[in-house]
Amino acid sequence: MKLAFAAGVVLLAVAAPASAQTAAGPNDPKINQLIVYGDDPCPASTDEVITVCARRPDDDRYRIPENLRDTGRPANNSWANQAIELSYVGRTGIQSCSPSGPGGASGCFAELANAYRAERGGRDAVSWNRLIEAARQERLGKIDEQAEEDERRAKGEE
Repeated sequence: MKLAFAAGVVLLAVAAPASAQTAAGPNDPKINQLIVYGDDPCPASTDEVITVCARRPDDDRYRIPENLRDTGRPANNSWANQAIELSYVGRTGIQSCSPSGPGGASGCFAELANAYRAERGGRDAVSWNRLIEAARQERLGKIDEQAEEDERRAKGEE
């Protein structure tokens, strides 16, 4: 049962970005998000496709991305972290997030907040939304310049 629920959550997580991309209008240009390394050139945008590039150091070209590296194995866990984990064994009471003892539930929020911070720290450092918005503004600036030039030409012909 839990496996089916987890599979459903993963399916929704994978399907959500795809459905968000198809929600764009038929006349909206497609967005191509790339990571380029070192001094590699970023492909030019076209009328149909906006290309947004995030630049990484050349040393990272053949490395596994940080968020995909296997750091969850016990062999990769430092002794300091293992000692911290052992300090929570048998802990009950206030700020413990345990069902026994008074105030045990008050520590559950702290655990959730710490887990959220750890998850946010593992995300990709690239702000794709900011890069896409900058590419859109650049594209709109070119369209505005072209429109002003067309208006000047049209007024000159009158």
